[in-house]
Amino acid sequence: MTKKLVTSALPYVNGLPHLGHMVGCLLPADIYARYLRMKGEDVLFICGTDEHGTPAEVGALKEKMDVAAYCKKYHDIHARLYADFGISLDYCGRTSSDANKEIVYRIFRALDANGFIEERTTKQVYSPDDGRYLPDSYVIGTCPHCGYEKAKGDQCENCTKVLDPADLIGPRSAISGSANIEIRDTKHLFISLQKMEKELDTWIETKRGVWPDIVYTTAKKWLKEGLQARGITRDLKWGFPVPKPGYEDKVFYVWFDAPIGYIGITKQWADERPDTRKWEDWWLNPQQVVHTEFMAKDNIPYHTITFPATLRGTREGWTEVGFLKGMNYLNFAGGKFSKSAQRGVFCDDAIAEFPVDYWRYWLIANAPESNDTDFTFEQFAGQVNKDLNDVLGNFVNRVLKMTQGNFGDAVPEAGALTDDEKTLHRTLDALRADYDKYWAGLELRKMMAAMRELWAAGNAYIAKTEPWKAVKTDKARAGTILNTALNLVNLHAVLAAPIMPETARKMRAIFGLPAPAAFIDGPAEKALALIAAGTPIAPCEPLFQKIPDERVAELNIKYKAG
Repeated sequence: MTKKLVTSALPYVNGLPHLGHMVGCLLPADIYARYLRMKGEDVLFICGTDEHGTPAEVGALKEKMDVAAYCKKYHDIHARLYADFGISLDYCGRTSSDANKEIVYRIFRALDANGFIEERTTKQVYSPDDGRYLPDSYVIGTCPHCGYEKAKGDQCENCTKVLDPADLIGPRSAISGSANIEIRDTKHLFISLQKMEKELDTWIETKRGVWPDIVYTTAKKWLKEGLQARGITRDLKWGFPVPKPGYEDKVFYVWFDAPIGYIGITKQWADERPDTRKWEDWWLNPQQVVHTEFMAKDNIPYHTITFPATLRGTREGWTEVGFLKGMNYLNFAGGKFSKSAQRGVFCDDAIAEFPVDYWRYWLIANAPESNDTDFTFEQFAGQVNKDLNDVLGNFVNRVLKMTQGNFGDAVPEAGALTDDEKTLHRTLDALRADYDKYWAGLELRKMMAAMRELWAAGNAYIAKTEPWKAVKTDKARAGTILNTALNLVNLHAVLAAPIMPETARKMRAIFGLPAPAAFIDGPAEKALALIAAGTPIAPCEPLFQKIPDERVAELNIKYKAG
């Protein structure tokens, strides 16, 4: 069986993840990993914290902590928040680990031996007021291409153009805000991307029609503009020291060692299980592994060009990305998330305000696949109230009440099926085909729309058959209807499990069953006959609660969404 490797972009360790981080990489990766497990696949889902570079140094400075201790503190916070949000990682690792250092050195030495590392004297920004060299990303100014006023010196997040600090208009330090900056000569190592341009272009052409448009076109845009050598070392203290004579006082650039962290984190995972796991099975066995990556659009160039070039340049046959799901941005009420300004919903806030499945549902139903998406509490409450409470929650509640009120605490017998059941089966089969098709293509919003239609089909069936009337004239017929509906509750639980695992667990608990571990295959007629007559029915509290307008108004004020 082909192994399925699922990775999420590695969030920076400084600060806390917000809803944009969650929907941009972690949550889509999680629901896909859960989906694959339910399909019976051999899955490894890894993520972790990106811990090198200036953001960690600055964060530690602000908290008056040692950088390593600071990274450990926030790694633990990230790992806890991921778990609380239902992110089912097989392993949450760290890019600063010894395991990653070992892999980074191995890859660097192979690149160097193969002639893909070159030495250059470059001009780098030095801030006298900060008393340090500034990494490219810590020089900010106006983008010369699109006019974005907060572009970073390595890349404009607005137009995605790759930049050098010298390109910026009005450059200044992102640490102190000082415009008193100097350009000094310094020697660094570069990876020769231009030497691999043709082979990368040939490889990326094989992804035409396979990768989402945003991913394929971003990669082709870089290639069309012509690849340039990319610096992989920096004048910093925090990072992996460069194992090359003359570079002992420098460290690897975070964008060199962070993607390699996927491999290093896998090695961390395997090192803790030496008797049963081998990291090489996932990273040096490419014919037997399908690697799917999830990330926001600003990370796409590095994972379609730079990281593949890094692996290819070793000539060691590493596993490359097979499918890359690139996401646009989630904005907050027309602007950006900002922890410092207390604007936006961060993961710790989200968990405290509402059950996690509310957030998981809304984020995937509104995933920013083709365009940026805007979060508002009005939209959030509207979909929780309508989709979750009125459609799915109402269906489950009505069916249970009618069953328990007329047949007791057990699934009633099913008699002969009528055209109503046969029509329901055909509807479910068609919607299930859409659901499976959209999963296969990782079209998340379309998949969610198909799932909502499956819920609506259950309500339409109840409305058409009117079991509350049938029970008065033909109790056996009412029993058949409710038997069908209860089986539909089970089917809904199974299909919703990757997205709303806790809700699925509660729905299955009605029948004394564990959380869904596998999908129900076969036609709807089979799926709606799995919960046998006589199966005990346990009480179930309402699955969802409506969010009133007054609460929305309070949240808008609390999170500065107005």
